[in-house]
Amino acid sequence: MSFIAILGAGPLGGAIAHKIAARDRIREVRLIDGDGSVAAGKALDIVQSAPIEGFSTRLSGGTSILAAAGAAAIVLADQAAGGAEYSGDTGLAVLREVARFEKATPIVFAGATHQELLRQAAFELRMNPARLIGSAPFALESALRALAGLVVDGSGVEISLRVLGAPPDSAVVAWEEATAFGQPLSSQIAAHEIAGLASRIPGLWPPGPYALASAAARIVEAIVDGSRRRFSCFVALGRGRAAAMPVELDEDGVLRVVEPALTPQERTLLDNALERNR
Repeated sequence: MSFIAILGAGPLGGAIAHKIAARDRIREVRLIDGDGSVAAGKALDIVQSAPIEGFSTRLSGGTSILAAAGAAAIVLADQAAGGAEYSGDTGLAVLREVARFEKATPIVFAGATHQELLRQAAFELRMNPARLIGSAPFALESALRALAGLVVDGSGVEISLRVLGAPPDSAVVAWEEATAFGQPLSSQIAAHEIAGLASRIPGLWPPGPYALASAAARIVEAIVDGSRRRFSCFVALGRGRAAAMPVELDEDGVLRVVEPALTPQERTLLDNALERNR
C-alpha cells in the first residue's frame, strides 16, 4: 500500500498532512518530526476530523525518519520546534539521511525557501535531479490566477498561466501563452493591467501555509496517481541552476521540463533569472 511521508510537523507540515488526507486519494500519511508528540498529536487531530469531513486516509506521527522508507513520495516541510522550514545545514543533513535509504523516491520541497536547498541537493549531494520537485511556484501561480480572475470578472479556476524563474525578484510570467476561459488573456485585459499583475508578485511571496500545502498536495497526487497536467515547479536545470519551470510529473518525479512559449522580452528575463540562480 502506497503512503506519503511528510518530514516536519510545523504549520506547513501539518497543513500538508490535512490537505492530503482530506482529499482522500492517498491511503496513508506519515508525519515525521523530531518532536514526536507534536507529530502524533497533529495526526490524531486530523484523524478525529475525518468523520466530519468524510475521508478515510490513515495518519500516524513519529520521530524516526526511517518511517519514510518505501514511501511513494517524501515531502520536506518545516520543523515543529520554531516552525522554520528545513534549510541550510539542517536541511542538508535530513536529505543525506534520506539518501541513505531512498535512492529513487521523489522528494517534494514544499517550502517557499526551498529553492536553494533543492539546488544543493542536486549539485552538492548529487541526488538525481529528476526526483527533486519544489512545489511553491505552483502556489504563487494560483495566487496570480486568482488576481487575474478578478480583473476579468471571473474565477481564477478559468485562468491558465505559468510562473518561471526565481520568485519573487526574478519571477517571469509566460503571459504570451496565458489564457482566460480558453482565450488569450492578452485579448481580454489591457497591457497595463498585465503589468500591474506582474508588479504584485513580490507582495504575493511567500505564499501562506495553506496555499503552499494545497500546492504540495496536488504535486504529490500527480506523482502517485499520474497527471497529464503541467505544473510550475522548482527544478534543477543543470550547470548549477535551479528555477521554476513548467514540468510534467510521473511516479519517478520529473518526467519532462517543458519549454514555454515566451516573447523575446520574457525569454531574456528568464535567461537572466537562470544565470542569477546558479
